[in-house]
Amino acid sequence: MENLVEVKYAQTGESTKTDSCGMREMQQRAYAYRTSKYLLLKAPPASGKSRALMFIALDKLQNQGIKKVIVAVPERSIGSSFKKTELKKFGFFADWMPEDRYNLCTRGSDNSQGKIKTFQEFMDSDAKILICTHATLRFAYETIEETKFNDCLLASSCISRFR
Repeated sequence: MENLVEVKYAQTGESTKTDSCGMREMQQRAYAYRTSKYLLLKAPPASGKSRALMFIALDKLQNQGIKKVIVAVPERSIGSSFKKTELKKFGFFADWMPEDRYNLCTRGSDNSQGKIKTFQEFMDSDAKILICTHATLRFAYETIEETKFNDCLLASSCISRFR
């Protein structure tokens, strides 16, 4: 089988160095735009896009009046990128600490009706972060009053695969 697309990135090690907040270069650039209404991050695999979202989302929760963060991923396995993450120990002002109950991508959260119910509960709770699949977001959105999404950050993660 012939490889039709091949991408090589310069590997100097610079992209893995962190600043005083624990951010890599790409994350610093993304964080500089944290007050933007819309933001698209496109970067190579394993470059820290999920963590960049954590930094931005935490700033929006603490400093920009956002009340809730909903992270939607294309498949459950990608949701593991958004598990609890200590960021303070690297210099950031907060840790990423979603409640286990509101990570709908973990094992045991297979019942779609249960996920929608939990999503609805999240929207009525004081909880700040929910992680779910695109499908769960789509189905839950149909059952929730649109105004409940005011002051929410909706972040969608997607993947591209070349075969």
